Amino acid sequence: MERIAFLLEREDASPYRVKAFRTAAEAARRLPAGPVDAARAARLPGVGPKTAQVIAEASAGRVPGYLAELEESAGPLAEGADALRAALKGDCHLHSDWSDGGSPIEAMARTARDLGHAWAVLTDHSPRLTVARGLSVERLREQLEVVAALNRELAPFRLLTGIECDILDDGSLDQDEDLLAELDLVVASVHSRLRMERAPMTRRLLAAVRNPLVDVLGHCTGRLVGGRTRPESQFDAEAVFAACAESGTAVEINCRPDRRDPPTRLLRLAIDTGCVFAIDSDAHAPGQLDWQQYGCARAADAGLEPERIVNTLPVEELLAWTAA
Repeated sequence: MERIAFLLEREDASPYRVKAFRTAAEAARRLPAGPVDAARAARLPGVGPKTAQVIAEASAGRVPGYLAELEESAGPLAEGADALRAALKGDCHLHSDWSDGGSPIEAMARTARDLGHAWAVLTDHSPRLTVARGLSVERLREQLEVVAALNRELAPFRLLTGIECDILDDGSLDQDEDLLAELDLVVASVHSRLRMERAPMTRRLLAAVRNPLVDVLGHCTGRLVGGRTRPESQFDAEAVFAACAESGTAVEINCRPDRRDPPTRLLRLAIDTGCVFAIDSDAHAPGQLDWQQYGCARAADAGLEPERIVNTLPVEELLAWTAA
């Protein structure tokens, strides 16, 4: 059931379909060992006809037919991503159900580990983004304790502490700076007034990427492509990327298929400007962690060397980079 949910998330299926299988998985855990027919499974709370059939097939020791269909169609998400994806040791940007993600912290961490990562950074939203249940100082401090406890269970895998911090209109950061300094990694992103005029938007981004607390500039243009669209924010990209290169702030290659940010022309400009990069899933569900393949394919196509990608660093080298 969990594998089906993962594969559905990976293909960006309806969240309602995914939730049905995750809910059914929780219900199935209450069943005794041994075969269970579909009629009995369907009497469990939250289990429907399709999920009941999967439970019945799995409990009898068979690979459920629906899972077999999904596995057969679950090929590579992007061509040309394999070599670079194999070089990545972590993911700098992912969300849990503490903000606008759909799964618990532990599920996100375990999935990142199972995908072969040595580390991942939990980056739930900052408080100003109320629509995403951004974390207050108190909730973020509570989360740090949860992460510390989880790391004792998951070692040697390491879940790093972080945040996706809103860049406010004046370029300042939407969180207590003393607390930000305690985190392992800070992604800074614009989520409001995305159609600000070019000059003030440039000043806003320059202030953020020059802030020594900021490690990664998230989805720099804020665009959305695909179903729901949103145009790129307008700013002096040459100036912003030059500031990133000078300050050592990584430019994020956001892997979400509805973002693909930065656009190819700006990705090439950032490469030519000498920036370093973070290839990040921006996952809001476990299956979306595999979306890093999309960013790897884009980076490989643009000729980006692995040495310029911070995700290729072992955890101690990553932490030395953020500390610097």
